[in-house]
Amino acid sequence: MTDSHKEDQTVRRVLPDLVRTYLMHRKMMQYPHLVDEMRGIFIAALEKKGIAGEEEIERKVVEFLGEQSGHESPEDRKILKEALVDLLFAVHFTTDEIEAHINLARKRDRFRELHRVVNEERIQPGRVIRALRDFCNIPQGDLYISPSEAEGVRVALIDRFISNQLPFIGIAKQHLTIRDIDEMLDHVYLNRRRPGKIGGKAAGMLLAAKIILPRLQDREPDLEEYVRLPESYYFSSGIFSDFIDYNGLHYFRSQKYKTRESIEAEYRNIAELFRKASFPPDSVNDFRAFLERLGEHPIILRSSSLLEDNFGHSFSGKYDSIFLANQGSLETRLEEFMWGLKRVHMSTFGPAPILYRRDHSLLDFDEQMGVLVQKVIGRRFGDYFFPFAAGVAFSRNPFAWTPRIRKEDGLLRIVMGLGTRAVDRVGGDYPRMVPLGNPLLRPQIEARQIMKYSQKMIDVLNLSTNSVETAASMELLHKIDHPDLFYAVSVDEDGFVSAPLFKGMKIDLRRSCITFENFLTKTPIVPLMKKILRKLEQAYGNPVDVEFAWDENRLYLLQCRSLPVRETAGVVLPRDVPADRILFRNNLCLFNAVIPDIEYVVYVDPRAYGRIREYEEKTAVGRVVSRMNRALQDRRFVLFGPGRWGSNDINLGVRVGYQDINRCLALAEIAFEEQGLTPEVSCGTHFFNDLLETGIIPVAIYPDDRENAFNERFLLDAPNLLVSLAPDLGQYTAVVHVLHVPSNTGGRLLHILQNEREQKGMGYFAHAGEDAVGT
Repeated sequence: MTDSHKEDQTVRRVLPDLVRTYLMHRKMMQYPHLVDEMRGIFIAALEKKGIAGEEEIERKVVEFLGEQSGHESPEDRKILKEALVDLLFAVHFTTDEIEAHINLARKRDRFRELHRVVNEERIQPGRVIRALRDFCNIPQGDLYISPSEAEGVRVALIDRFISNQLPFIGIAKQHLTIRDIDEMLDHVYLNRRRPGKIGGKAAGMLLAAKIILPRLQDREPDLEEYVRLPESYYFSSGIFSDFIDYNGLHYFRSQKYKTRESIEAEYRNIAELFRKASFPPDSVNDFRAFLERLGEHPIILRSSSLLEDNFGHSFSGKYDSIFLANQGSLETRLEEFMWGLKRVHMSTFGPAPILYRRDHSLLDFDEQMGVLVQKVIGRRFGDYFFPFAAGVAFSRNPFAWTPRIRKEDGLLRIVMGLGTRAVDRVGGDYPRMVPLGNPLLRPQIEARQIMKYSQKMIDVLNLSTNSVETAASMELLHKIDHPDLFYAVSVDEDGFVSAPLFKGMKIDLRRSCITFENFLTKTPIVPLMKKILRKLEQAYGNPVDVEFAWDENRLYLLQCRSLPVRETAGVVLPRDVPADRILFRNNLCLFNAVIPDIEYVVYVDPRAYGRIREYEEKTAVGRVVSRMNRALQDRRFVLFGPGRWGSNDINLGVRVGYQDINRCLALAEIAFEEQGLTPEVSCGTHFFNDLLETGIIPVAIYPDDRENAFNERFLLDAPNLLVSLAPDLGQYTAVVHVLHVPSNTGGRLLHILQNEREQKGMGYFAHAGEDAVGT
């Protein structure tokens, strides 16, 4: 074989490696300032793969140079080492791996800049966003920044743009990645003068989505297939602060320190002030551009204050959320959008949230309001727009009416249409309560009961009137011919209520009711929700509730928050209490509870309340209760009254809000059969969350039930102290009775016990500490 032929063979053997090395070097030289860092990364990768470490490479260089003339310089050694590192790496790693390691050097470089700017106190958010974008524009790959370094930057980004609440940050930093935050910022509208944050409700929704569908971990196939977030946009709290500054409304910042009476009186006039106020021109231009981008799709403007949906402070229902049809010309939509923003912002100064903050020692916090804008989930049916189903899910079931229900399996409270009927306390209507461990189990057995305790009305968004309307369910379903009727209804066939057997089956809506039987058994909603709730509870380290919507075979997460938990040791009811010392017995208990030493009872007589015909007179009863709530705020007292406290149907219960009941210890609902009033199990409503967070115990009493007892005569015959507490309320003494318990019981106080496990409770009179509690 000739020397020339041997040389050709050598060239052919080494040429592919040389080409690979050359091509890699070309990529490296696109970032000449990072070449040394790249080679450091290459050496670490070669050593990890067992090819050659730093010492081995140095040894090869020395051996090679030893074979040469001996006139090598340090520069020669450096060049040879670099060439050897490049050659070894190019030969032993694939093209994709080479690209990933080069990009790791680039990411470290951009990360150092991001780390620097995100921790500068006075830096403009635009510079932080540019540094974040420069980092995230580098392909993600499979090689990451070290966890300890990345954690610090994640925390700084969360604190700057999302939330400064430490309990939230502690969880979010484990699930939100730097790239997640970059993606979020594509949908964030910041104010140029007051950057702000996206607020608690938006933060909770975003975190829940990333817990369920993580970026850097394997996703569960069923969750990836079905779970979605609605298209969402985040209008930061800085927009609200800038609006206040621009209109000289600074004096509202001290509103929270005024008396309750002043707050209530002045809030009635705030709407006119806000309607006349205007947003700065650059903000208006941003809103216009947003609506152009969005198009004509219904939206909801949801409050997202900095404190909202935080651990232990959910602010359920305290702030306004506004549905908008978002139809018509751009300028029309713009005007409606800006008024909607103002209404959400305006609710910050309402009595309910301010008193809630006062009760939870949050008054001095500078509460700011962000707004979460989402496309409404659903489909259009003529002028109506709504999802197939919506509701709220608990990871712990607070309504275990039978031992067959395990609390840890969770609970769904579900309705057809907009979820407003699931989270608000509606009158004369019932959502479907679904224990997730046994989804077809229900308190009702007979067909008559199932029909009675089913959803009668559906909330929809009317696109022509730009308002949320309530329609009779069967009339609406008959009118629109809903394609998913098969999953929603059951039919009463000769006293037996059953779901349709197959799709396309003719359904007689005149004999139907909404039960969701087929939805619960023929779609993945139950296993999906169980898995979602379990994941979220594990991540939060606390029970959670989740608002959701379901439409076109997809589950949309709307909200997630930590759930208030009541933990009371087993309660033993005392035996052999004389009958004349028992105020009531009941057999529906949501929790274990002990409320000793109650001094006052405020009793709204259900029959007297039912005889009131005028709307204004019934509304006034709620104001009387509110007055007593203030008058007795330093005393231990309970409220007893008809049907459903806080219902939006004033005929079924006294209309009150958080600020009207927040000082009482228990809220008892009395249901007489003759009036057709039924205490609703309100798990999942904003009203229910208020009771939980404030420590108010809900008590349901059915006087006509054989297992219940109610000594109403005691409440009606005792001297009524209403006028002595409020001399101007004499006209309401026939309806509202206020009694001092020890003055009518020989010095004894009222004690209320509720045993969740046995579903038994009682209220009885005893001296302080005398058989008050058995545990």
